[in-house]
Amino acid sequence: MGKLTVGALRVVLVVVLAGTVFVQAGMAWALVSGSDPEDGSLPLTPLRLITILGMVTVQVALVCVWRLVTMVRRGTVFSHAAFRYVDVVIGAIVAAALLWFAVTVLNAPGQRADPGVTVIMGGVGVAILGVALIVLVLRMLLAQAVARDGEAAQMQAELDEVI
Repeated sequence: MGKLTVGALRVVLVVVLAGTVFVQAGMAWALVSGSDPEDGSLPLTPLRLITILGMVTVQVALVCVWRLVTMVRRGTVFSHAAFRYVDVVIGAIVAAALLWFAVTVLNAPGQRADPGVTVIMGGVGVAILGVALIVLVLRMLLAQAVARDGEAAQMQAELDEVI
């Protein structure tokens, strides 16, 4: 991975991280100020809490991607240490999907006249879980690459002994 690519990715990661912190601060301020409607028609407090937790899942994934990019840059990504970060990313994506399903459940009563919105929101949750499955497949590819790298190192050691 080139220096330009790594730099561009890190800029994107920092911008997204700053955006999530901004959203969290806004949600925390709204919780503290108590600006919910008086009639209680909208469950804003649970939605705000879910938003804050959702931003945490994004932040965790961003930190792990940053660490993986660092490992790629150093040439150490094909090691068992990378699995820890990939596993955490998978967990963060699954947690984000569960939080989205919670938003769907909270929103469903307000969609009685148009239940298609709830179905679409459920579909988005399934799509988020699909992203977790894609990352899991990529983890399996990483495991194969690590195993092949180990085999190659063992063969090189045996060849060195013969020579």
